[in-house]
Amino acid sequence: MTPGLDVALLVGAAVLLVAVGAVRFSTRLGVPSLLVYLALGVLLGEAGLGIRFDDVELTRVLGFCALIVIIAEGGLTARWSTLRPVLGLAAALSTVGVVVSIVVVGVVVHLLLGLDWRLALLYGAVLSSTDAAAVFATLRRLRLPPRLVAALEAESGVNDAPVVLLVLVLSRAGAGVAHPWWYEVLLVGYELSAGAAVGVGAGLAGRYALRRAALPSAGLYPIAVVGFTVLAYAAGSVLHASGFLAVYVAGVLLGNSRLPHRQAILGFADGLAWLAQIGLFVLLGLLVSPRRLDSAVLPAVITGLALLLLARPLSVAISALPFRVNLREQLFLSWAGLRGAVPVVLATIPLSLHVPGADRLFDAVFVLVVIFTLLQAGTLARAARRLGVTAPAEASEILLETAPLERMRADLLQLEVPPGSRLAGVHVDELRLPVGAAVTLVLRDGVGFVPGADTRLKVGDSLLIVATAGVRDETERRLRAVSRRGRLARWFGEYGEEPAR
Repeated sequence: MTPGLDVALLVGAAVLLVAVGAVRFSTRLGVPSLLVYLALGVLLGEAGLGIRFDDVELTRVLGFCALIVIIAEGGLTARWSTLRPVLGLAAALSTVGVVVSIVVVGVVVHLLLGLDWRLALLYGAVLSSTDAAAVFATLRRLRLPPRLVAALEAESGVNDAPVVLLVLVLSRAGAGVAHPWWYEVLLVGYELSAGAAVGVGAGLAGRYALRRAALPSAGLYPIAVVGFTVLAYAAGSVLHASGFLAVYVAGVLLGNSRLPHRQAILGFADGLAWLAQIGLFVLLGLLVSPRRLDSAVLPAVITGLALLLLARPLSVAISALPFRVNLREQLFLSWAGLRGAVPVVLATIPLSLHVPGADRLFDAVFVLVVIFTLLQAGTLARAARRLGVTAPAEASEILLETAPLERMRADLLQLEVPPGSRLAGVHVDELRLPVGAAVTLVLRDGVGFVPGADTRLKVGDSLLIVATAGVRDETERRLRAVSRRGRLARWFGEYGEEPAR
């Protein structure tokens, strides 16, 4: 191999390993790992090691490729039973909420920064999309009610599609290429509906093929699943439909189809999504020019405050009107609307089209993402506790590939008994888990043992629960009921569910 390639591989491998190690470091400090990846890119760039990279078009293309993988992983890991009840809310946040956010940010930026209306609305459009990578990576470390997590993840998976279309429309208008408003509205409507249809087609085709195909190696199934999600994007783009929406829909269908080697598929998709995040954030860090960022701080702070304190809460409040979302949940949804790489990638669209003012837009978005991701992601756990929307007894799935569980069509769940939980003091048989679910191991004070029916749970216990696919949802509902009511949960209805507020 040539010396240049050897050096590139050396630098690339070193960056990848540092990025992987940074995940543990950032988790301990409570700093989002995406900021570490951005910092790596900046250190490698012109202000650090001197690597000069200014190819905006390549960044946009690679950024879109990374987003395909990240959104696909989000769809594959979304459970339909949890997603279905919040689909209407997620759709409202991704459409009505996006429009409200664009208008509010556009008005504030126009009035306070004196920008042209088209550029001001472009600021709003670029920043109206919550970031799938940031949301998935942050929320999955917190113990939150499934409804809130599902709403935020579905919103971040779906809202990229309409936002990309709106950014393209406003960028073309800013570059002097505009169509009548009714044409743009019809075009966006067609692209979204056609994208959803393409995603359904790709997902059903993948489910049919992979359930019936006897591939010679288990490692081929994850590759095939990712291939079907990429096919969904490509087919949608060829048909001038929304490829991102097609990817998410296809991912949801495939992830809920109980395909062979499902755990291997999810593990592969998770690793691929991490690789996409690392590459994307490092690339965006390389693209930015630190020398220009000083002048972008004030516009970024003004725009960010307008987004965080006005646009996001208002968009959540209006979107949640038809749904039963209480004020505390609305406040958390507002605070948890994380911005990450997606706005920075979207800011490359007007740059590539040479829209006047696009360079200042890119710099302001980059600074805003750094400041407000650090502010929001670092305080999400505290905000959830203050608002009372935590769910400490929520069971989480463990991605473990084992042949017996695969044949049983079962999942392995982990549950911890935190201080203050009413699970403490309850005997295992008082959990009254459905047939097909069982507590198989208890870890207490670093020692694991197989519990009996009369084993009393204590604070700090960690439980491993095996549940077949048919009773998993029922098992989780039962555990939530006991965590609220304790051993009296059996007297409050079949699952002890409290009425919705």
